[in-house]
Amino acid sequence: MALPKSELPQGTLDMLILRVVALGPIHGYAIAQRIRQISRYSLQVMQGSLYPALHRLENKGRLAAEWRESDTGREAKFYRLTPKGRAQLRAETANWTRLSKKIAFFLRAAEGETA
Repeated sequence: MALPKSELPQGTLDMLILRVVALGPIHGYAIAQRIRQISRYSLQVMQGSLYPALHRLENKGRLAAEWRESDTGREAKFYRLTPKGRAQLRAETANWTRLSKKIAFFLRAAEGETA
C-alpha cells in the first residue's frame, strides 16, 4: 500500500529537511519544493508540518536562519545547516539506513515463513 503524497513516515521530516538544507542555504517554500522534486513528486510536505519543524530545528540549534531576498525579490528566511544539524543528519541517516535494512530483511524472511 503506497503512502498518500502528504503522509510521511513518523520521524522522517527532520531528516528530509536537514538533507535538503545540507545542499545549501534555502528558504522554507523551496525546501518543500525540493523534497517534492528529489522524491519525483512522491513525497509532499505540508506547510502546517514544515514551518513548525523548521522552527523546532532552529530552536535546537540544528539550523541557523537569516532574512534575505529570494529569487522573486521578496524577503524570505533562508536556512543553513549548523554543525549540530550536520551531526544529527549523519546520525538519522545511519539509523534510517539500518532500520530500513532490518525491515526489508524481516519482510523477506517472513515471506519465506508463509510459503
